[in-house]
Amino acid sequence: MPDKIVILSGSGLSAESGLPTFRDAAGLWRQHSWQELASPEGWRANPALVLEFYNERRAKAWAAQPNAAHLAIASLERKYDVIVVTQNVDSLHERAGSTKVLHVHGELAFARGTGRSRKRYRIEDAPITLGQRCEEGTQLRPDIVWFGEETQHMGEAREHVAAAEKVLVVGTSLTVYPAAGLVDAARPDATKVLNALEMDEVPGGFEFHPGPATRVLPRIIGKWLA
Repeated sequence: MPDKIVILSGSGLSAESGLPTFRDAAGLWRQHSWQELASPEGWRANPALVLEFYNERRAKAWAAQPNAAHLAIASLERKYDVIVVTQNVDSLHERAGSTKVLHVHGELAFARGTGRSRKRYRIEDAPITLGQRCEEGTQLRPDIVWFGEETQHMGEAREHVAAAEKVLVVGTSLTVYPAAGLVDAARPDATKVLNALEMDEVPGGFEFHPGPATRVLPRIIGKWLA
């Protein structure tokens, strides 16, 4: 079996493809608070507003293109067993060629019903409209983890990190939990690398490589593939 590499990616990676982070997008979007745009309470109060916000985010995400860092990560599959664990809700990793991606905060490319069974549908770049229902008759909503909801795939992600020979963290300041806590599962003997524009505190055992991911990751990954 090839060595396992786990990539932990955050919004800084997508930002280099021109996508604003959630807080930037929410802050610029009609001055609404995140409680109004990305919480179960906001959804119950004004589902049309929430759908409009996420329809706009989905359209922008689909118009964006994978950058050099996304492509470098995908290229690792030529030699390694690669698992991408991402906080990002876009599909840029998949569009770059990565085949094993866990989205802990959900995916813009999917909608789901609001009933107990949470019927899930791939919609790609299509908008969700008020009155659009799943086969069970419940209103469709973005398949996104909102504030106050439980993150997805965390147990599986932690197992992958614990088994990895290399862990590469990119585009996150490791301040959003519980996803940020995944780094704690890395083996002491694993190669651990972190790339971000800046960090207040680098986790123990990680090599910090500051700078844009589009510049830093092709260099690091090129060495791993050599």
